[in-house]
Amino acid sequence: MDRKVYIVGHKNPDTDSICSAIAYAKLKHKITGSKYVAKRAGQLNEETIYILQKFGVKAPALLTNVQLQVKDLDMVDVAGIGDQMSIRSAWNLMKKSNTKTLPVLRNKKLEGLITVGDIAKSYMSTYDNHELAIARTQYRNIMEVLEATMLSGNKHAYFTGGKVMIAASDENIEKSLMEEGDLVLVGNRYEVQKAAVEKNVSCLIICSLGAVSADIIDKAKAQSITIIVTMHEVFEAARLLNQSVPVKHFMSKGNLTTFRVNDYIEDIKGVMTRKRYRDFPIVDMQGNFFGFISRRCLINARKKQVILVDHNERTQAVDGIEEAEIMEIIDHHRIGSMETISPVYFRNQPLGSTATIVYQMYQENNVEIEKCIAALLCAAIVSDTLMFRSPTCTAIDEATAKHLATLAEIDLEQFANEMFKAGSNFKDKTPEEICVQDFKKFTIEGMSFGVGQVNSMKEEELQEVKKLVTSCLENVANKKKLDIVYLMLTNIIEEKTELLCYGSRAKELMKEAFELPEETEEIVLKGVVSRKKQLLPTFVVALQQ
Repeated sequence: MDRKVYIVGHKNPDTDSICSAIAYAKLKHKITGSKYVAKRAGQLNEETIYILQKFGVKAPALLTNVQLQVKDLDMVDVAGIGDQMSIRSAWNLMKKSNTKTLPVLRNKKLEGLITVGDIAKSYMSTYDNHELAIARTQYRNIMEVLEATMLSGNKHAYFTGGKVMIAASDENIEKSLMEEGDLVLVGNRYEVQKAAVEKNVSCLIICSLGAVSADIIDKAKAQSITIIVTMHEVFEAARLLNQSVPVKHFMSKGNLTTFRVNDYIEDIKGVMTRKRYRDFPIVDMQGNFFGFISRRCLINARKKQVILVDHNERTQAVDGIEEAEIMEIIDHHRIGSMETISPVYFRNQPLGSTATIVYQMYQENNVEIEKCIAALLCAAIVSDTLMFRSPTCTAIDEATAKHLATLAEIDLEQFANEMFKAGSNFKDKTPEEICVQDFKKFTIEGMSFGVGQVNSMKEEELQEVKKLVTSCLENVANKKKLDIVYLMLTNIIEEKTELLCYGSRAKELMKEAFELPEETEEIVLKGVVSRKKQLLPTFVVALQQ
């Protein structure tokens, strides 16, 4: 399998989703040898950035959409040609490669397209006898088409002079019709050859392997006249000459319909339907020709293959997930709204962190955990369980984190303090960025709502955050099209959460859920630090009732 499989967490990724994706990608690669790539579906928070930098791990690249793209199609790989190639050579190449369109390139950039239709037009259309000169036809093209040899001249030079003339009738008439710069086809006729040289024609084509005297050749060389000898008879040579015209003269150019490798199929379908071309050229991000696609390619489009970690809610997944092929789901949350076309490997365990599950999978597959991966998995567990204070934390999570800390050679208490301190550094963030840095959307009983969470070890920091973000909750709700927005300001040390609310009956619903007095103004939930296990279940039950 040479395709990439993307391992990605939820939007507004937290430390668990990022670290678990990195660790699981490493595990899958070691087990299978295939290409598994960790990605992120949103911007990293300060805590995660600190962790990755501390252990020298490159942040996963951003993946905002997994819809089908042009690069997911089976493209037709066709070698490009130069604009001076003859029509005949282009036709032969088409037959050899079984294609109907060739790209005309210069320095890998697309200059034009030559198609079977263009070549048919070159044969069927009526052109005057100046067409060869107008097209600036190279003598090497003429030699190739006529299977000829050159006695005088430069094969790389161009015929740009006068008309094409056949000298096969009355000698006196022919002499009177010849003009300087012409291309003359003649047989084994010394007087006509001599007359052509005296008229200073551009090119003399001797047909039927006719003889050419030494004096004619010498005079031609002195006057820079090209002499070409072919085995073809005059009529046959005249017929073949049009095939020597360069493709540049007939190719389609200017305002070409091209697509880029990263274009989404949904965006280009309409264009492909309206324009009934056989092949559409594809260019890469640098504008270099990449290949062709046709409408037939859409039938066999290969969906992106994705493994979801730390979520199974469609609203939390990367955009376009409905067009992707979900291979696996590794999660520790409630089972949500994700649907798949076919059965997938779904591992869901009631643990405090996805990282704990990933650790178990390393053990099950007898894969040694590298020091760096151990540090990332440990950080993820500490983050998601708030250093084992969250009710979601199990004895398995705590034991796993402590074992990983030993493997990573880190002081768990000291590291946790540094990590949480980095995570509560909001000086370079806007109020709205603070609100959504750890934010999840849900739809239950027809209501769409979002819950963000800010963790800190200091109450003063949380109060400063409160002053900053209270006024921006409405903007968050409008931008994310939500009925209700909640923001949890969680004090890790005191194990309590102050809940900020926005939306119709948002505060009333939460007071009912936690059976708080009606006159309550500020919602402070003692002992509540977990969105997943404490806040959401209680709220959902109240909402359903």
